[in-house]
Amino acid sequence: MSKLIAFAVIQGGYNIISKVEGEYETALQTYDAATKVGFPNTAYYLPIIYSLLGLKVETLEDIREPLEFARSLLPPHVKSKNHLPYLGPLLDAGMGAILALEIKEALRYLNEPDFYLASEEDIDIDAGKIWLGAADDVILRKRGVEFVDGSAPGFAVILGSAPTPQIAKDIVEDYQKKSLYSWFAANHNGTTLTEQLIEAGVQLGWNTRLVPFGPDISSAAFAAGFANRVAMTFGGIEPGNYKKILLYNKERVFAFANALGDVGTEWGAVAGGVLNWGFPVIVDTDIPAVLPTGICTYEHVVPNIPHDQICQKSIETRGLKVTVSEIDIPMSFGPAFEGERVRGADLFAQMGGGKTQATELVKLAEMNEIEDGKVEIIGPDIADIKEGDTLPLGIYIQVAGREFQSDFEPILERQIHHLTNYIQYIMHIGQRDITWVRVSKAAVEKGFSLKHIGVVLHAKFHQDFSNILDKVQVTLYTNKDDVDKLTERARAEYRIRDERVENMSDETEEIFYSCTLCQSFAPNHVCTVSPERTGLCGAYNWMDCKAAYEINPTGPNQPIKKGECLDPVLGQWKGINDFVYKASRGNIDHYNLYSMVTDPMTTCGCCECIAAVLPGLNGVMTVNRDYMGETPCGMKFTTLAGVMGGGASSPGFVGHSKYNITQKKFIIGDGGIKRMVWMPKILKDEIKDRLDKRGEEAYGIKNFSDMIADDTIGVTEDEIRPFLEKVGHPALAMDPIMG
Repeated sequence: MSKLIAFAVIQGGYNIISKVEGEYETALQTYDAATKVGFPNTAYYLPIIYSLLGLKVETLEDIREPLEFARSLLPPHVKSKNHLPYLGPLLDAGMGAILALEIKEALRYLNEPDFYLASEEDIDIDAGKIWLGAADDVILRKRGVEFVDGSAPGFAVILGSAPTPQIAKDIVEDYQKKSLYSWFAANHNGTTLTEQLIEAGVQLGWNTRLVPFGPDISSAAFAAGFANRVAMTFGGIEPGNYKKILLYNKERVFAFANALGDVGTEWGAVAGGVLNWGFPVIVDTDIPAVLPTGICTYEHVVPNIPHDQICQKSIETRGLKVTVSEIDIPMSFGPAFEGERVRGADLFAQMGGGKTQATELVKLAEMNEIEDGKVEIIGPDIADIKEGDTLPLGIYIQVAGREFQSDFEPILERQIHHLTNYIQYIMHIGQRDITWVRVSKAAVEKGFSLKHIGVVLHAKFHQDFSNILDKVQVTLYTNKDDVDKLTERARAEYRIRDERVENMSDETEEIFYSCTLCQSFAPNHVCTVSPERTGLCGAYNWMDCKAAYEINPTGPNQPIKKGECLDPVLGQWKGINDFVYKASRGNIDHYNLYSMVTDPMTTCGCCECIAAVLPGLNGVMTVNRDYMGETPCGMKFTTLAGVMGGGASSPGFVGHSKYNITQKKFIIGDGGIKRMVWMPKILKDEIKDRLDKRGEEAYGIKNFSDMIADDTIGVTEDEIRPFLEKVGHPALAMDPIMG
């Protein structure tokens, strides 16, 4: 262990904590001690302090205790003849520094409320609004799905700046190609990596996985706070259990730090701090190395790494397993480009989106009917049109394989959206017959052809589904008549598929399916998917799980024999209980599929909606993750998810998908959809037709959606009760929901 490293980290800890103590005293002289402080739209207060110490910092006065604790962590300064091991004192000093830096950022939010952008607001370069600050809980949960499904295998926290903007671009694009997030903090000699990337024309933001937290070293605290919220949200770890929080991060959150530029004492303190999380530090300068000692998986500090090797070295040091498929197209390719936008000023051409018709269809073919790898464009290509033009588009994929079944068609069809979006400079929105593809000028400059979409789909289908398919042929139509014919055929296919699921019932099927995809972050959570209860994330219905199991028999979707029915009203079966007990490692021994009041199914952080009982109205409400306002239960979506989203069964609450609301078995054990008295207007508008259809079919109630209160009517029980009484909502006359 280097004495120089230990000195820098410990000295940096003293420097940081002393500065923050001074800022805190200034704040106390400026504001009342009861002044509210915190990060916006989060149920986790100051998340590092809350997760590790269990302290809720809500006011200026609340800062005093964690700041004193940070000071208490500082060890004696390194002496010239001190031969004791330095790692323990180094880790303490680093942790104290990071706790203090989180407080520093809370004070910045108080003193400069407009410094950071709100939520996923777009960066405005002209206005100088380029710093995203602390990620709120909406971002945490939206991005959490990517942590769970493996599309985001890790995180790079990059401090400082590169020697040139081009080197900066090369480094972050290397991480993007490997699907990692890059988070930026600090500056080197007044230059930030963020500003370099803007100069190089790189799109920044959560959508591109290039996240500029802030210009100072203190903004590195946002990265550690995000990681700790992952542990609480998806791992279900209680605040204050610092040992489990840190071990969870070491074992499940694959992050690391890169320092670009001279590592001074304050950078050193942050680097020493993140080692507590098991996050190694890889730097481009010649500083002493810190070799394996047991905190990180492998080396702790790796110095003097060339910029063209820093990505690969970081991945190796963190122990990440990243698979990158080389696809022969002129643009970069990977999930990190999925959120890239093609705005008006950058647009060369577009297809669909209401301007023209764009349709996608995947169909099973006989082996002798198609030629593997054949990609054909019938009609004009991008090179045949001028800037600003539009084209119709039909993407018709024929798949053949001895193990391929027609049930698999929608599974592969759903991949078109993601895989096309993975192409750099291409934007894909929607699916089926409401597709919209935008092609940027940068893509055309690189030599993009519509044929490259087919090349990507052929390669990725083989890579991801090689066990069920042998041949893939792609035809892209750009003549209106051809696209119209494909659209007519596709719509007939869509209707057949939808009717197959809608006509099924839980009673007629003896096999349900599990989904344990989220267990990488919520170890106790086991989702049971039945014909009449879609997965709570909204991504999987019963047919999807059946197809997924046949595609990957060892995957997260396993068949469950229902077995003996223990309660037909609440929806409980012995076979499901046995499976859940085993799959949750003995933490959950039973739950009910049709109730949110009595032992409901577990919920993870990926749910589309959360329902909660409103006892005073004898009904229930639900809120979707995109709604950020208050609700009648007194908790926003983020708070609800924090309370019961870590794989717990929480009576009175349950996570579910949007589609599940109008399925026949939705909380039928508690009275069914007649209990629904409130939901956000944006959600009600989205599912209005299905709500009305379900209300009339099940209960003879016409225009049932008009009887459900929303946020335009009120967000408290007192505000919405008069409305419910006026419309004669059926919940008010039902038996007590909590009886």
